[in-house]
Amino acid sequence: MNRRDFIKLMASLGIGSALVLEGIDKIEAAADRVTDSKALQAKHWGMVIDVSKFKTAEDFQQVAAACHQYHNVPEIGNPQHEVKWIWQEDFEHTFAELESEYLSDKVQHMQFPVLCNHCENPACVRVCPTKATFKRADGIVAMDYHRCIGCRYCMAACPYGARSFNFFDPRSYIDQINSAVPTRTKGVVEKCTFCMERLDKGQQPVCVEASGGAIMFGDLDNPNSSVRQVLKDNFFIRRKVELGTGPSVYYIIGGGGASA
Repeated sequence: MNRRDFIKLMASLGIGSALVLEGIDKIEAAADRVTDSKALQAKHWGMVIDVSKFKTAEDFQQVAAACHQYHNVPEIGNPQHEVKWIWQEDFEHTFAELESEYLSDKVQHMQFPVLCNHCENPACVRVCPTKATFKRADGIVAMDYHRCIGCRYCMAACPYGARSFNFFDPRSYIDQINSAVPTRTKGVVEKCTFCMERLDKGQQPVCVEASGGAIMFGDLDNPNSSVRQVLKDNFFIRRKVELGTGPSVYYIIGGGGASA
């Protein structure tokens, strides 16, 4: 029996699961203290997306394809069962709370890349019964797939629809597996991780490198970081800030943005 199955059994029986998780936490906390000298570090990782730089559908598709290929995201082909880490939505579905009858046609027809917002106050973390979803010290909302028991509480709690459930064995739907990143299993939830395994190696997230400058990434707590400089010079919006989640993904719309 692997760790995930064991924790699932303990959770279903209500026997000793808290003690089991506490022990695992102590082991993993000790492992977290061992950092690579090349690792990129921040107090609060955040992302800025300049939507105006996505000129064509192909501009976004290459970003999504790079992300999904690198992270072994399966291509299910059925919208009801699809797994997605980054995808596109129109303004109405991305910023429903900002609806305006005077919204410019340009903004109204824009497509917005959307993903996990790595919230400062993540609802998904609060509802997870096994701590499979947790928030790192650098602000990244991460997952331990071995702990996930497939209850999908996190999916119900996430106001951004940023999580996907594996109804099938995802390996059957991956053409070429990237051995550098673990594949998931049937019955677990997955989402964007801000490429934390790449940050630990001193590399930027895949979507940032594939975007040609349309996506920026850096430390929101550092006033001299690239993301803070961009936010200082541009009008920006975030998704559903009224919920108090504190999303760490910012959008720059460009010309006509202020009308939203």
